[in-house]
Amino acid sequence: MNVEYKKLYIGGQLLDAVSGARKQVVCPATDEVVGEVAWAGVEDAKLALEEAQKGFKYWSKLSLADRTKWMMRLREEVLKNDDILRKAVVMEMGKTYEGAWEDIEAIVNGLEFYPGAMRNMHDEIIPDIENTHRHKMVNQPAGVAVAYLAWNFPLLNVGYKIGPALAAGCSIIIKPSGLTPLSSYVFGEILHSINFPAGVINFICGQVEEVAQTLTTSKIPKVLTMIGSTASGRKVMADSTTSIKHVSMELGGNAPFIVCEDADLDLAVNIGIALKYGNCGQICVSPNRFIIHENVYDEFLRKFIAKAKKIKLGFGFENDHDMGPLVTSKDRERILKMVAEDVTSGATLELGGKVPAGMEVGNFIEPTVISGLTRSMRCFREEIFGPVAAMMKFSTIEEAIEIGNDTEYGLVSYVFSTNEKSIRQLSEELEFGEVQVNGVKYAIYLPHGGVKESGIGHDCSYLALNDYLVKKRITTAL
Repeated sequence: MNVEYKKLYIGGQLLDAVSGARKQVVCPATDEVVGEVAWAGVEDAKLALEEAQKGFKYWSKLSLADRTKWMMRLREEVLKNDDILRKAVVMEMGKTYEGAWEDIEAIVNGLEFYPGAMRNMHDEIIPDIENTHRHKMVNQPAGVAVAYLAWNFPLLNVGYKIGPALAAGCSIIIKPSGLTPLSSYVFGEILHSINFPAGVINFICGQVEEVAQTLTTSKIPKVLTMIGSTASGRKVMADSTTSIKHVSMELGGNAPFIVCEDADLDLAVNIGIALKYGNCGQICVSPNRFIIHENVYDEFLRKFIAKAKKIKLGFGFENDHDMGPLVTSKDRERILKMVAEDVTSGATLELGGKVPAGMEVGNFIEPTVISGLTRSMRCFREEIFGPVAAMMKFSTIEEAIEIGNDTEYGLVSYVFSTNEKSIRQLSEELEFGEVQVNGVKYAIYLPHGGVKESGIGHDCSYLALNDYLVKKRITTAL
C-alpha cells in the first residue's frame, strides 16, 4: 500500500516536525498502516503559539464581512474535497463512508452558520438611571484558542470549533487525537492550497505530554476548548491555571434511554438501534443504559435483539455495511472484559459479546445486548463507548428518574412516552444538559452541552460564540 506522508500546518505552511519525528496511522479495520504524519514536539508547539498569535492580530482586525468571505471560500474547498476527506476519516477511524459525511457536514454547516450568528450578536445598550452617561456592551474576540479533539468524529469536531472561532475573530490551534490525525492534516493541505491567512488555523499533533502541556500551560491562549474524556478535561483544567483562560469542554456521557409503558416501542427500538450501533457505539451521546418499564421490557428486548441481529459489519468505501470496528484493540479488550464481568455478576448475555467469526483482523466486535443490568455493574457505572446495549427494568417514573440520574455524568438523556405528565416530570427532573423526547435531533444551530462531569459550555448554536468572545463596557459621559 502506498502510504502518504502528511505535514503539520503551522503559520500557513506545511512543515516537518522540528525533530523530524513521524508517526504511522493504522487502520482499525485492517491493522495496516494507511498514513504517516509529522509528529510534533515542544518546539513545534511553541512555534504554533507564536504563529497563532500573529494570525490573531491579523484576523481579529478583519471585518466580519471579510472573515465571512474566507469562510465561504474554505466551505467551497471542503465540498470540492469531500471524497478525499471522507476517505481519510474512513481509513483512520474505520467508520462507514456514509457515516463520514457527518464529519464533512459539520465543517460545511459551521462555516456557513456562524457568520450569520455573529452578525446577530448585537451590541447591548444599558440604560443609565441617572441619565448622566451612555453605556454600551460590545463583543470582542478573546484571542488565541487551543482545541483538543477526540478521535470518534475527527472532522466533525474540527467543524464544531473552527466555525465559532473564525466568526468571532479568533485564531485557533487544533490538536487532533493521535489516533486520527490524518484527516486533520489533509484539511491543513486544503487550507494551504487556498492560501488561507497564515496562523489563523493551525494543525499540530504529537505526544500529549509535550504538545498539550506546552499549549495548555502557555499564557498565549485565551481560550481552551475540548472534546474528550472527563479525566482529560480535568487534566487540562488543572494545567491551564498558569493564566486565566476561557474553558469550554464537552466530556464523557452515560446516557439513560428511558422507555415508558405507554411508549411507541417500534419508534424507541429503531432510534435506540441507530444511536447505539452507529459509529460502533463510539459516540458521546450514545445510549449507555436502556431503562425499560417492566410491563414492556420483554417485548422491547425481543424487538431490539431482532433488529440488532440484522446489523452488518464491514469496512470500505461502499455503503454495503452498517457498522465498522472499534478504534483500537485495547478498546475491544476493555469492552469484552466489561461485558464478561457483568455477566459473571448476574447479567444475561442476549447477543454478541465476542469477536465476529472470520473478522479476527482489525478491531471488530459483534453488536452486543445484555439484560438484567444492575447499578453495581460496570456497564451501568462506566461509559461503554462501544456497541453494547445494557438493559434494565423500572416500575415507576420516580424510579426511572432516580436510576437515570445515578451517574456522575450529565450530557444527554432520552425519553419515550406518550403521557404528557410523565414527559414533563422526566424532562424537568433528569439531570442532563439535553433531554430528547420521542426522537433525536442534532444540528449546528441547536445547543449541545452537558452538566455535572460532562462538561462546561456549549458546542453548536450561537452559544458557542460566547467561548470565543469577551464583553467590554464602553461608558461615555453625556
